[in-house]
Amino acid sequence: MSELLSVPLKKPTDVDLVRPLNNLIKSSYTNLGPSKLSGIEQAVSKFNYQRNAAVWKGFEKSENALEIIYAYYDQLCALETKIMVQDFQVPFKWKDAFDKGSIFGGRMSLTLSSMVFEKICVLFNIAALQSSLAVTQNLNDDAGLKMAAKLFQQSAGIFFHLKSAAPAAIAQEPTVDLSSDVLCALNSLMLAQAQEIFVFKAIKDNMKDLIIAKLCCQCEEMYSEALKMLQKDSIRSLWEKEWITIVAGKQAGLHALTMFFSSMVAKANKKVGEEISQLQKSVELFKIAQSRMGKSNFLDEYLSKANKNLAEAKKDNDFIYNEMIPDINSLPGPGKAQLAKNLPLSSVMSANFKDVFADLTPVVMYQAMTASETRKTEIVNGEVMKLREGTQSLNTLLSSYNLPAAVETTASGSALPPSLLEKANDVREKGGIDGLQKMVNELPELLNRNREILDEAERMLNEESSADEQLRAKFAEQWTRTPSSKLTQTFRENCATYRKIIDNAINADKTVREKFEQNRRGIEILSMTENEMALEIPSSATKSDMRNSSAAQHLKALMESVNTIKAERDVVESELRSATINLKDQFLAALAADGAINEPAISLSEIRRVLTPLQNQVQDSLSRQEALIQDIKDTHQKFVSETGASGESNEQLFSQLATAYDVFSELQKNLQDGVKFYNDLTQLLIIFQNKISDYCFARKTEKEELMKDLTQQASRQAQSTIPTVPVHMASTSLISEQATAPTPPAHSTPYPLQSQIMPMPGYGANMPYATYAPLPMPQGFNPYATLPYPNTYQSFPQVPNAAYYTYPGPASSQHHHAQHPPQ
Repeated sequence: MSELLSVPLKKPTDVDLVRPLNNLIKSSYTNLGPSKLSGIEQAVSKFNYQRNAAVWKGFEKSENALEIIYAYYDQLCALETKIMVQDFQVPFKWKDAFDKGSIFGGRMSLTLSSMVFEKICVLFNIAALQSSLAVTQNLNDDAGLKMAAKLFQQSAGIFFHLKSAAPAAIAQEPTVDLSSDVLCALNSLMLAQAQEIFVFKAIKDNMKDLIIAKLCCQCEEMYSEALKMLQKDSIRSLWEKEWITIVAGKQAGLHALTMFFSSMVAKANKKVGEEISQLQKSVELFKIAQSRMGKSNFLDEYLSKANKNLAEAKKDNDFIYNEMIPDINSLPGPGKAQLAKNLPLSSVMSANFKDVFADLTPVVMYQAMTASETRKTEIVNGEVMKLREGTQSLNTLLSSYNLPAAVETTASGSALPPSLLEKANDVREKGGIDGLQKMVNELPELLNRNREILDEAERMLNEESSADEQLRAKFAEQWTRTPSSKLTQTFRENCATYRKIIDNAINADKTVREKFEQNRRGIEILSMTENEMALEIPSSATKSDMRNSSAAQHLKALMESVNTIKAERDVVESELRSATINLKDQFLAALAADGAINEPAISLSEIRRVLTPLQNQVQDSLSRQEALIQDIKDTHQKFVSETGASGESNEQLFSQLATAYDVFSELQKNLQDGVKFYNDLTQLLIIFQNKISDYCFARKTEKEELMKDLTQQASRQAQSTIPTVPVHMASTSLISEQATAPTPPAHSTPYPLQSQIMPMPGYGANMPYATYAPLPMPQGFNPYATLPYPNTYQSFPQVPNAAYYTYPGPASSQHHHAQHPPQ
């Protein structure tokens, strides 16, 4: 046998994976240290080189080239588990393998920003290269026969896989080589050629005639199926002109061999009449095969044997047996034996595959760890808020009673209670009014920076969409790519979400400024030196009977209890924030055992174990505060009854200063959180802007390629002349017929407490910004796909760090597509 066919390879184009892949990894894995980050960047560069080498190496058609493309495909599969592939915006362009798309109705090339599309095209080329290597094997050698059979079956298995995988991966019109009809035809052809190798091996090994006949019968049926598929009207013009003639000749030749080896079985069984009928048919079919192939020597050796055996059988029958010659259609076939099968894809194709991204945690694992940390942080934030609300409630009560100043003994010659002096000293150490004013003044600048980034992102989306609509109107139905409106829906929704966040932040800033202005005078006084304060505050000493009363002494003791509770709360808050859980080993074990991670069940159990003792301390502190507040109220009432007054003649001023101190402490935390809030939001918006930039660049490349295809298609109208397959090249088989086949608390901090997540400003009289708890990243994660912004942790995405980006505008890059915003 000869004339084995190989499939041509798809033609790739080079792409630069470095910038978009680095961006995606850094935005997905927020906890990479400098050394690990450097290693990842090197891995990305290596992967980029590997890709651009592998896709061209296949054209060398060597075993080494096949191993290289195997390794690249394995790396694609490995990377797929470690990034969100839908966010990998790289325009992969692949041309039609048969390079006839614009002539015969399909497209010559296709550009898609899809890693799955890249895998499909690489798989096609692996199957094509396997067929090319199978054709080059030495079929006179057992090792060559085994390798050829293996390669053809592997190739058939890939084409079989692509029949379902390609339509799922390509949402628009594919190049013709990836159409369902073509893939089915190639699968049938590879299987038939693999079966032919088994026939050749059986003949070479002198196996029993019946076994060979069964193998030939199956092979003839496979070639008959391949011939039917190749001759479909939709694709018959696609093939090289000799393909159909070769397959038709092979089908007739295998049918002839089936008859020939069946005659050998009849001869052994002394059934001369059957032998003659089968030999006559085989001679007829050998001649048909030679005619179809256009080669008079095709299977000439077997034709000679058949003619010789036929002459001898006729002679023996005439002189000895005198048997009737049965009609060939009345004879049973030898049966079938299929050895060629679609080999399934190996989980790892390369013999020595090494994942260059081995240091990256699988994305499902990272999501589970992120979700677990998010759950813990949400609970921690809730407990911290309880403590802060309790402390603020306590401070409000004390300010209204002018405590502890009302019961303190002033120093000789001083009009200022010791507690007030301590508060003033604390305010000065923390920067006083000037430090607070500076932070307030920073907010508008930070706000404008974020607004400008979002405006630029929306501008790029609008420009790309406008260009797409103009070309769609120009080319009408020829403009086949997916409309921008469908692809950018999530981007648009998240632009609106970020815009709402910024609008809420403006309201939050206004609340902070109003509270600052309302208490400015008190904070100014507390920022003064002791001497300056003494000049501002009228001298008034506490009456001796006031500070010596039993109620006053009791109030002093209660103030000590207040200080103790506040100190305890600082410790508990610190312990809450430093609490850690490490579930990596448990998650890995679950992933290995079940192939999935039940993160909620594993996380909640461990979180309860770690945080329950601290939560109990929080509850105990709040319970003791309730009793303490009631005791303070009762004692203060007794104090007023004993002294006839609340204490100081300038009690109202001291109360205002105490309130100013509490507001100073609150605003300082709020403004620190607010600055951090805006800085974190800047990072998130730059990541968002970069994603849009990558998307726009990919769409620009896709647009240019489609326009090029349309231009070429318009200029190439000549039809290629391909011979029509004669009717007589239908199946010659006469043996058998082929089978048909929540609302934030009122007194919580206005800005988020955690930096690794997307902040969400909220509302509230005393809390201009809602407390934001980091939440788990769901499967199929798009970090900008939440609108309206939910209040339950299950819906919030985990948003990555983007410190590596630059501001303003798209991230700086040496690549031309980053320097010029895509259209």
